[in-house]
Amino acid sequence: MTQDRALGGIGSRILFENDRVRVWELRLAPGERSDVHRHELDHVLIQIAGDRIAVHPEPDTEGPYRDHLEADVVPGAAVYVGRGGVETAVNPGACPYHEVIVELKT
Repeated sequence: MTQDRALGGIGSRILFENDRVRVWELRLAPGERSDVHRHELDHVLIQIAGDRIAVHPEPDTEGPYRDHLEADVVPGAAVYVGRGGVETAVNPGACPYHEVIVELKT
């Protein structure tokens, strides 16, 4: 792991948080990249809008995605993802990307 690497938030902003869940919103314009971030908690991704999304895992990732992954966006799709990922989300599409991320604290 890179000790001096600065990690950002997993989304654009927090929509809600209590002792059981944290809910993020992620919005990426076409060609935009998120901050490099670490998923400390299991979470559910809910795709709202967009046409393509990609994830670029870091070499020290411990999450389920170890290689670059790019896929079509399916609005309304909900995907469970285990903790441990260190990655950057990228919008390679032509449309703005919008997603809600629900982190599970318990």
